[in-house]
Amino acid sequence: MALAIEPLFHDPVNGDFYKRAFLYMTEPERMISFHVPWMDDEGKLNVNRGWRVEFSSALGPYKGGLRFHPTVDDGILKFLGFEQIFKNALTGLPLGGAKGGSDFDPKGKSEAEIRRFCESFMTQLCRYIDASTDVPAGDIGVGGREIGFMYGQYKRLSNKHGEGVLTGKSLLFGGIHFRPEATGYGAVYMAQHAIEDKLGQTLEGKRCAVSGSGNVAQYASQMLMKLGAKVVSVSDSNGVIVFENGMTPGDWDEVIHAKQVKRARLSLLEGATSGVYHHGHSPWTLPGLQQIDFAFPCATQNEIDEAGAQLLLEKGCMGVFEGANLPTTAEGQAVLRSNPKVLYIPGKAANAGGVGTSGLEMSQNASKTQWKKEKVDAMLKEMMSGIYKQMVEAAGDDGTLEEGCNRAGFLKVAHALKGLGWVY
Repeated sequence: MALAIEPLFHDPVNGDFYKRAFLYMTEPERMISFHVPWMDDEGKLNVNRGWRVEFSSALGPYKGGLRFHPTVDDGILKFLGFEQIFKNALTGLPLGGAKGGSDFDPKGKSEAEIRRFCESFMTQLCRYIDASTDVPAGDIGVGGREIGFMYGQYKRLSNKHGEGVLTGKSLLFGGIHFRPEATGYGAVYMAQHAIEDKLGQTLEGKRCAVSGSGNVAQYASQMLMKLGAKVVSVSDSNGVIVFENGMTPGDWDEVIHAKQVKRARLSLLEGATSGVYHHGHSPWTLPGLQQIDFAFPCATQNEIDEAGAQLLLEKGCMGVFEGANLPTTAEGQAVLRSNPKVLYIPGKAANAGGVGTSGLEMSQNASKTQWKKEKVDAMLKEMMSGIYKQMVEAAGDDGTLEEGCNRAGFLKVAHALKGLGWVY
């Protein structure tokens, strides 16, 4: 990860302090690991591993998603949790940084198996979380269904009802409007600010490649279409659907039904949409995909490597806005930086609308009320505008938006550490 704070280290007054603060941030305040036993539908006992990495509470309660995926381990969660510190700082809300999850694979599991796993996971996790201590949310493999199962188990075990101890909940029991849409919508709102400010253009008519087909990709695609952009791709881990003439509302409905209702792979949509399915590819590996004006990687970490970034430049890409967490490798980032005309906004800013709206859900729960959709959308727009302004201000006259993003988040946390007396 490229934290652009080297100029701060050369500050003759504060340089040593910034070094101490940075080193302090790199170690989690607490790491919790536990086993998660659960019974499958055949009555066989399975045991997975679970973790919660509570990285920084300098600004507020630990906040960050839970990921259920076979690749999850403590290293990946530390990698993601460290990034979460600065993302949460940029929202302007009192949120610390954390991440958690399990190496459990939800794919191919029945709903009953997923429910039993979630209940066992929460039985272990519940002793470490609280509305004022640590408030997890969802991530890859953990959507509204899984959050509901875990919250149900928490209520059984704690006899506490109406607690904002998890976010991403159903509207039926304390959730907030726009939470499923917030990350994708927020990434597009951020892109709007940067494209208008730096390029003097709009998204109208622009060809936008989106990767992924989960919540972030779904709602980024929806908002892009609302703003007149042409969404030319969505993908999953098996392949990509290319819409050379732009995704239609009917295409979007088919993707939503496949992913939210049938929980099926995109390959099953072949012939059901106006797009063409390409097995084994992503938008960043498909030479046949024509011009890409803007890229919205919304799938997972490390999906745009050096070759993928180079391919984007060859297709005329003017900007990359990360809807996923750290989707661009270090080598890919270097390629993007090699062309100063390309806008590059890391996920800690571009996808902060998701955790920001989770923070708003915490506030809504504390006030024991339900906010209207219009209010939440207005707050999300204001939050993304505020993050963009922080980036521009921190970048100064000679810095990039990426550098401004990293500086702004780092400085906020460093100054909080100093104010608390934890680093001096």
